[in-house]
Amino acid sequence: MEKQKTINQAVSLSGIGIHSGDKVNIKFLPAPENAGINFIRVDLPKQPVIKAGIENVLMLSNHNSLRHTSLEKEGVRIKTIEHLMAALYGLEIDNIYIEIDGEEVPALDGSGQEFYNALMKAGIKQQDCLRKIFIIKEPLWIEENGATLAALPCSEFKISYTLSYNHPLLKSQFLSLYITPDVFYKELAGARTFCLEEEANGLLEKGLGKGADYSNTLVVGKEGVIGNKLRFEDEFVRHKILDLVGDLYLLGMPIKGHFVALRSGHYLNIKILDKIKSQSERYSKAGVMAQEINISGKKELNRQEIMQILPHRDPFLFVDKILHLEEGKRVIGVKYLTQEDYFFKGHFPGKPIMPGVLIIEAMAQVGGVMMLILPENRGKLAYFLSCNNAKFRKTVLPGDTLVLEVETLKLKSRTGAVKAAAYVEGNLVAEAELVFALSDS
Repeated sequence: MEKQKTINQAVSLSGIGIHSGDKVNIKFLPAPENAGINFIRVDLPKQPVIKAGIENVLMLSNHNSLRHTSLEKEGVRIKTIEHLMAALYGLEIDNIYIEIDGEEVPALDGSGQEFYNALMKAGIKQQDCLRKIFIIKEPLWIEENGATLAALPCSEFKISYTLSYNHPLLKSQFLSLYITPDVFYKELAGARTFCLEEEANGLLEKGLGKGADYSNTLVVGKEGVIGNKLRFEDEFVRHKILDLVGDLYLLGMPIKGHFVALRSGHYLNIKILDKIKSQSERYSKAGVMAQEINISGKKELNRQEIMQILPHRDPFLFVDKILHLEEGKRVIGVKYLTQEDYFFKGHFPGKPIMPGVLIIEAMAQVGGVMMLILPENRGKLAYFLSCNNAKFRKTVLPGDTLVLEVETLKLKSRTGAVKAAAYVEGNLVAEAELVFALSDS
């Protein structure tokens, strides 16, 4: 699994805030593991710290005015953070202190390129702790005022964006990318912010764009870009993807999912991020986010730790404890049966016994723990492909302790085969050979 990262040494930048027009100095400093991304207002008394997280995002009442992403905590603000956040994502930097002597992050050239270059100059340092990663498990979507943003399950981070303006130059642009560090650097980092020529006066009237000029903003007139040249033929849609990458990094960890956007901007980006945060908290409480908790190397697992690996929940979780675990090789689990187990109420209720198919399922769940705890399989699901040579030797009754032993026969990236056996008081009650398909979602 990936390790957390910070920078090797301090590095500084200076520039003008694109909306405030104020000169600002910014300094990047290494931060310890699990610190996160933190802005420090060194121009204010007590130098307040604002963590870059969804909980501190400032949402304006008029979402049409949300031309940038800003943070606020206890009345202290940091504005226009999205390009810097995107550069931090592209470099896989998890922990950093950012000292700033003003309210707005400098615009520089209007992209993430100069932030990226400065941080690269500082050097990237790998740390000991594992990165936290959130995987989209259920589709989420937002639709407002003709704009749409959806988050779909996917084993990688992918963005598919459709830009649609009623303008002869912009027209419709579409781009779909898997966002890897290399793709970010080559395809997104240099894409600059833009506005329509007819929007400029309106932005100034709202107190925005005071620091904008042709060097840091692509101003689009009827005949083309004014006073500048495009770096990419489709630079406008690339910048929209850059913004979305930066906004999504406010979750505090990388996300694996496919984001499909139509005319989405900062407002919808933050709204979908809020839904992702809720999904993250729900999964965390249920214990299914194995990426967030390091259980590697453990030889025993309790019920809560098992639920970090398996998607099953009561009444369909048939493993109460893992007694012995050899990752990818052998595992022993146990199920404590009581009269209250739901299947005893209907399966031969006069003389209840555990259904044979559920004994097979219990063995399969133990096998799933063995395969899915491997770092390369975290976040995957294990589905049955076949059950061979199944035999049932004895009945299993309420009050029995069902001991489940599973050994690996074959384990590949997409399939796994195991030999499983179930015992009660040392007596073999069932056995089978099980084959699984391993899937990313």
